[in-house]
Amino acid sequence: MYRVCFVCTGNICRSPMAESVFRAHVATAGLGALVEVDSAGTGGWHEGDGADPRTIAVLEAGGYEQDHRARQFRSSWFAGLDLVIALDAGHQRDLRALAPTAQDAAKVRLLRSYDPAATAAETDVPDPYYGPLDGFEECLELVEAASPGLLDAVRDAMKEHTA
Repeated sequence: MYRVCFVCTGNICRSPMAESVFRAHVATAGLGALVEVDSAGTGGWHEGDGADPRTIAVLEAGGYEQDHRARQFRSSWFAGLDLVIALDAGHQRDLRALAPTAQDAAKVRLLRSYDPAATAAETDVPDPYYGPLDGFEECLELVEAASPGLLDAVRDAMKEHTA
């Protein structure tokens, strides 16, 4: 099993959105039994809560399923994960600092690094929480743009594991 965890701040907007979208890509690719997808937050403020209603609305409008409960990322999880996907540079920095080993820190990647159209200056998926619904729609667009490249990277990594 290849395990991917998406991480944002509170685990109610960006990371559950990325989790739902990527899980759909994994299922469409026929890899649902081989790739486990989940999400977490760098903080625990919303632990146990469902996704933000605007996240749910945007996901449902896009045809994505979600069944989410927020949780805080734990350092001990690194050992069981193959890839930890940060939604912005601040999350990446926090996660790498939390990593118990250099190998664990190397598992942390930015989601937009998998979007071929993103420039070096466009590394973050902006936090839509304090804004209107269109920020959530933009978040979905950015997640969708990066998902095919991430799926390719996961496929390649899985081939290396079995080779």
